[in-house]
Amino acid sequence: MTIRVLICDQLPVIADGLKTLLDAVPDIDVIGTTHNGMEAIVLVRTTRPDVVVTDLNLQTISGLEMIHRLGQEDEPPNVVVFTAADTDKTVSDVLHAGASCLLGKDASPQELITAIQGAAAGQTMLAPSIAQRLVTWFRAQPEPQESETCPEVTELTPREREVTRMVAQGMSTEDVARELIIGEATVRTHLYRVRTKLGVRDRAELVSLAYRTGLIHSAGQSLGDEKVLLLGGLRAS
Repeated sequence: MTIRVLICDQLPVIADGLKTLLDAVPDIDVIGTTHNGMEAIVLVRTTRPDVVVTDLNLQTISGLEMIHRLGQEDEPPNVVVFTAADTDKTVSDVLHAGASCLLGKDASPQELITAIQGAAAGQTMLAPSIAQRLVTWFRAQPEPQESETCPEVTELTPREREVTRMVAQGMSTEDVARELIIGEATVRTHLYRVRTKLGVRDRAELVSLAYRTGLIHSAGQSLGDEKVLLLGGLRAS
């Protein structure tokens, strides 16, 4: 299946360079470029890209604000943030905003292509340097004492719990559908109902809540359990 991509960068030389690079990839179709955050939202609504590749510095609104707004769309695209800014605050802001992938502008062409393909498959992918910082931070946190209380979890049906567990373990929508022998649209419906019942905005918040409330039980709840994939073939552990 061809991955439809929208590129957002306020520097034409970068946007055009990315378009040239990605147009050469057989399974990627660049459907447009823009330097304007508001225009990007309009283009998402009219052209329905699968993945948006964006810098955080855009005109009219920031990349972060754009990601927040895209997350409120009926069918939000997956977002790959491609930026030179990689401070701890930037990493935190980007992940909380709902981006699927984060990598620096020193990433190789293959890393960018892999990130786009991963985002289209519903995976979360991080540049190795960023992932290592997250692992270091995670290991410095105290061990959880007990599960958080969330009465709404009891409202989930057995199938909704099953889908939630599989998603929290890093499986894409396609993987879940194949495993349960149901349609991808059915999986998305289950996830929509779960997010509505639990009051979470996106997949990242759903995974976090699932672990905090004990919905996901595993031996050693590590960052690796969420299967955050590292570009370059490494995996958090």
